[in-house]
Amino acid sequence: MKIGLPSNGADLLQPFSHIFGRCSYFIIYDIKEQKVDQVLPNAAQNAAGGAGIQAAQLMIDNHVKTVIAPQIGPKAWNVLNNAGIKVYTGIGGSIQQNIDAFLDEQLTEINSVQDFNSGLERGIGHRINQGQGKRQRNF
Repeated sequence: MKIGLPSNGADLLQPFSHIFGRCSYFIIYDIKEQKVDQVLPNAAQNAAGGAGIQAAQLMIDNHVKTVIAPQIGPKAWNVLNNAGIKVYTGIGGSIQQNIDAFLDEQLTEINSVQDFNSGLERGIGHRINQGQGKRQRNF
């Protein structure tokens, strides 16, 4: 079984990324083989919009069965959920620490987008001026 984790770097000792669609890399780890299967640069990292959806599609295309991420927007979560990919919250720390926590069954499975922190309905990037958050403009 393959799990996908958003990362700030290209190896297991790198920090776990807190933003699924805007991470630098995805580490694809094979649980059965107990090794990194792939390190994928996130081509959608700087996308104007839809980064989470593109990241979710990347997980599908690479046969990931589980994603570990601290937060995922509702559209990306729906893409993963519709593909049958389970989503678990992460613990911070390194990629290796999150893999270990998953194997030790210490992570929480997310069964709906409401299980994540509130405020995601507009996309995670609205808080840092990079997402599709709705802002009223008076012209």
